[in-house]
Amino acid sequence: MTDLRTSAAATGDDDRPRPRAVLPALCLTQVTSWGVVYYAFPVLNPAITAGTGWSAAATTAAFSAALLVSALAGIPVGRILDARGPRTVMTIGSILATLSVLAAAYAPTLLAFTAAWLLAGIAMAATFYQPAFAAVTRWWGPDRVRALTIVTLAGGLASTVFAPLTAALAEHLSWRTTYAVLAAILAAVTIPAHALALRAPWPLAPSPPSGQTAHGPGDALVNVARSRPFLLLTAALTASAFAMYAVVIALVPLLTTRGASTTAAAWALGLGGAGQTLGRTLYAALARRTDVRLRTAALMAAGGATTAALAIIPGPVALLTAIAVAAGMVRGNLTLLQATAVPDRWGTTHYGRLSSLLAAPATIAAALAPFAGAALAPPLGGYPQLFNLLAAMSALAGFLALGTGPQRIRQ
Repeated sequence: MTDLRTSAAATGDDDRPRPRAVLPALCLTQVTSWGVVYYAFPVLNPAITAGTGWSAAATTAAFSAALLVSALAGIPVGRILDARGPRTVMTIGSILATLSVLAAAYAPTLLAFTAAWLLAGIAMAATFYQPAFAAVTRWWGPDRVRALTIVTLAGGLASTVFAPLTAALAEHLSWRTTYAVLAAILAAVTIPAHALALRAPWPLAPSPPSGQTAHGPGDALVNVARSRPFLLLTAALTASAFAMYAVVIALVPLLTTRGASTTAAAWALGLGGAGQTLGRTLYAALARRTDVRLRTAALMAAGGATTAALAIIPGPVALLTAIAVAAGMVRGNLTLLQATAVPDRWGTTHYGRLSSLLAAPATIAAALAPFAGAALAPPLGGYPQLFNLLAAMSALAGFLALGTGPQRIRQ
């Protein structure tokens, strides 16, 4: 591939505006959005099933459906982001997120609960990492890795902050009231932050890398999306995402079956988020010193190793928590790996659309993972056996990643 430093300069990439309010706003909103819409669920789900009589499989299926909707909605959202920027998308997404959490909190039936989560899926596509990554990649250009690291460092704290906070609220309030309180926090933080901080002019897309344009920009995008490295990378990220998200959702029941209290298990989940933050501080140095293909394979294999350790080691809880932190460090690096996968290989011209195409199958896998994990654990013989299967999937992802191309584009 071509070194694009001169191309970036020619397109004004180095002179693009980098609005000061964007990074702190996105840091705050990623913590809050992920914390309320995603990480509160595994903490509250036992109380939801106990209080309503709905099965854990049914409530987890509703949550998985939200992630599936997010994957499908992410493709048109990526197209809008490329053309118009993140302000309207993320502001409307924050409103929808608040409404969906409130709807889940007061859902009288399982059908209404599921409908609330389907609405939440649209909100996820418009507020989670993909739109934030698109904003940072376009506004920060050649400095995107540093800016992406800052955003994901903050995002990694979502479980650290909101898993224990949710558990503490649930000790004194019903699950419905807990969700209502969290919805109020979500609205107060994210709606004004997205509406006010993302007002800077949206820079024009840079020219595509040389050799990618055929008869027009659409041809270049199609050529990349159909290429063998892109398809292999998509498959690797999909397998890795399934394993990673199944581990996150299944960690609490794994630990409770090994004698941990729900609060201790929630803290382990939260400290895993702290591990994500620690891991992300290391990614920029790792990216400078390693080949993108081998880096991708190694990180996925490391995810398999930590998952296998959780499967094999029975305790004590403190040791399992330490392994959960190490797993979080790997997840933190994998988040940045996915955020930079497109520009590291194919440039930033079609970042929104290519990254949404790359992320859609992975998000679908992440959507199916919580339900599949809960459904597979009993026939497999328990959560340790489930974690062994997930470790094998991460190893397969690492193998597939070896064919994703070694080139690293600088733009």
